[in-house]
Amino acid sequence: MGDPAWEQTAGGVTAPRGFRAGAARCGLKQQGDDVGLLVCDGDGSAAATFTTNRVCAAPVRWTRDVIDTGGVRAAVVNSGNANACTGERGLRDAEATARAAADALGLEPEQVAVASTGIIGHFMPMEKLTPGIAAAAEALDSSLDAGLRFARCIMTTDTVVKEVALRCDVGGGTVTLGGATKGAGMIAPGMATTLTFLTTDAAIEGPLLLELLRRAVDVTYNRISIDEHMSTNDTCLCLASGEADAPPIEAGSEAAARFAGALTELCGILARKIVADGEGATKLVRIDVVGAPDEATAVAVGRAIADSPLCKCALHSGDPNWGRFVSAAGYACPTLDEAKARFTIGGKLAYAAGMAADTPPAELAAAMAGRDIVLRYDLGLGDADATVWTCDLSKEYVEINADYHT
Repeated sequence: MGDPAWEQTAGGVTAPRGFRAGAARCGLKQQGDDVGLLVCDGDGSAAATFTTNRVCAAPVRWTRDVIDTGGVRAAVVNSGNANACTGERGLRDAEATARAAADALGLEPEQVAVASTGIIGHFMPMEKLTPGIAAAAEALDSSLDAGLRFARCIMTTDTVVKEVALRCDVGGGTVTLGGATKGAGMIAPGMATTLTFLTTDAAIEGPLLLELLRRAVDVTYNRISIDEHMSTNDTCLCLASGEADAPPIEAGSEAAARFAGALTELCGILARKIVADGEGATKLVRIDVVGAPDEATAVAVGRAIADSPLCKCALHSGDPNWGRFVSAAGYACPTLDEAKARFTIGGKLAYAAGMAADTPPAELAAAMAGRDIVLRYDLGLGDADATVWTCDLSKEYVEINADYHT
């Protein structure tokens, strides 16, 4: 397709036409807004992916059920309480949350997705959340500032707001995509995300939107890891308003290919923001695995390196201890042939043909000294490849999670 058909623009979830967002504080976390609403004004479409963790939160169960109705037009989200491992009461509270949002928006409860993030195992204080939802409804607005406030209200241990918007030429018109995400720890998605809210003013049917969303999530959110711990609450919701001045996007069309590229880019930017903001992280690490016999093997090798505490500690210290990275690949790829493998750090060859390369150690150390690090493992076994993103493991990560109340 040549140059990408999309470009970055200002804003987040309210950048596309047909969306309003609102946020308020109800006291679920120590400071800041902690409840938000995202509303699609019109009869658009919706799609979502969820955690594959068998221990999943009540809001995930609710939203997983209502998304199949095809009528979801809004989302209510809170931070500070996950409403996970809360039994039947948690399920009732999730439904009551949807009902409170529906009442405030003039919708039916089944038209409202619910998402929560925070401490596991605590009952939701509905006496706080319910008036907070009403306050967020009063604050609904289509401005970029409203979208920013929504993105901020979903933060927990995040240190920065994570939002982005793209404009995409789909041929015959332009559509806009926006997104907000949160996450800094408990990150190892599996057909899920953290909490992510995506919007677009494209006209696209729900089944096609779901197909493209699943593809985008699989090569972005499913390729990041901070601590190899999958959340109970992971939800990625995408709402389409259909209000762009562009023809409807049809399956198999050039417009669909362009839109799919923009959606994947949007998810990729947001996913990398999560890794860069990993709890205690000082380095953003890209792991390119090439020459694999198939994509699954490439992903497995990348994840083995990304999830190894030994590799992550070496990354933190800037120690080019390449043996840790090479050995991780050895147990992730059952057909690995050392004679064909090559491993580089920042473009500097560290290992080849089963032994150390002749690159001076000082050059390898320099390649690991910066904030952004690129590791490349060429398996020499085929044409498949994959990229996995991770961060280092620092003492601050241990301190954050040792002190985090559970």
